[in-house]
This record gives sequence, C-alpha cells and structure tokens, in this order.
Amino acid sequence: MTIVLDDSFNDPHAELWFFEPAGFTALPLDALLPSPDSRAADDLRAAVTPLLDAVPDDGARQHFIAQFATAQRLLAALREVGTVHCSIGLHRDDVGDVSAGNSRVPLFSLFTVSWRDTGVAPRGVTAARAVTSTDGHARIEFAELPCGPATFSETVSAPTPGSGLPRQPLLQLHAHLPHPDGRRLAVLTLTTTAQGRRDEYRAILRLIAESVDFDNPLGNASGGA
Repeated sequence: MTIVLDDSFNDPHAELWFFEPAGFTALPLDALLPSPDSRAADDLRAAVTPLLDAVPDDGARQHFIAQFATAQRLLAALREVGTVHCSIGLHRDDVGDVSAGNSRVPLFSLFTVSWRDTGVAPRGVTAARAVTSTDGHARIEFAELPCGPATFSETVSAPTPGSGLPRQPLLQLHAHLPHPDGRRLAVLTLTTTAQGRRDEYRAILRLIAESVDFDNPLGNASGGA
C-alpha cells in the first residue's frame, strides 16, 4: 500500500491525523473560503478566471458562477459547525451484478471531520453520549480503536429546500472519537445517497477511524490534518 502525506500533515496547528483510502480528494477549505481583499482571495480569482474564460457563453458563465457560489455557501455552513476537513469521494460501484452491459455507476460521497466541545467526562462516557443525546441514531456500535473509545452510528435525513443538494435521502455514517483531553469530540462523517451500499461505506469509515491518531504518528514536532 502506498501512503501519500498531504501538506496538512505538517500543519503545526493540527490536532489529529488520519489517512483516507483511494478515491477521496480533499477540498482546500481555506483556499475556497478566503477573506475578502486577502491574498488568498486574489489567488482564488486567478485560479477561477481561466475556467470562466473557457465558458462558451454568458448564460453558461452565470450558471457556473451560481453553482460555485452555492458550493461556497455549503462549505461555509460546514465550517461554521466546526468542520476542519472535507473530502469528495468518487468510487466505482462494482458490487453485485456488473455483467451483460450493466455499467458500473460512479458513487459520490462527502467525508468530513468536525470538532464538538463537550462537558468534561471520561472518554467512554463522551462517546456514548454522542449517540444517545440526539434522536435518530441507528445501528449503534461501541468500539475500542487504537486512538481510544469510539461509537459508530447512522442517521438518514433529507436535504433542506434550497440547500443545492440532491433531494434523495442522505445516509450519514458517523464515528465519534473523544479527544484525550476529555473536553471535545472529533466527529467523522461519511455522507452518501447510495443507501444500498451502507455496509461498504461503513467499512470505509471504520478504516479511516481506525487510522486516527491524536499524536503525530511520526513523533516529530510538526502537525498534520
């Protein structure tokens, strides 16, 4: 297996490290959500300009701008609730009958890492509270991972009108990992509309969660993701 270290691995402000399987592409939240009149905003305009110039007509250009703005609003909403990492997953659906002209359909997913503040408590208690204090969690599982106690759960929800997301119900798979300081919780969430592939996506999330480390795995002073 080849492991590629993202630049974020050496982020001095990182508070957890993990790896993603093949098929996930990280979105640069800071670059896509720059402060107005900042150098990052200038860099984003410079990156988008060639795409706008390549659009064939004004109607298509306005559509692109509107879609880009919607994506920024969605990412901003994620960041407001403590999301520090976001990746787009694209995988080939190769489960089941793929013979005789049944094409392998690409499956999309969204993976996020978010922080939540919690009351001071033992880590196992914090993990349990994460899935019992809120209604709607199903298929709950408690596990001892290399990084400590964790709970896994599932929820199903429908996008709100105007969110820009597909109207199909969203399957959200969660892993709740209490931080060793006992004051916060890392929540790993894998979201998809492919409810028929819940077992496969749950296995992916489990694989990521098992890789989480709250200390730099290479033992140096710099940070990670």
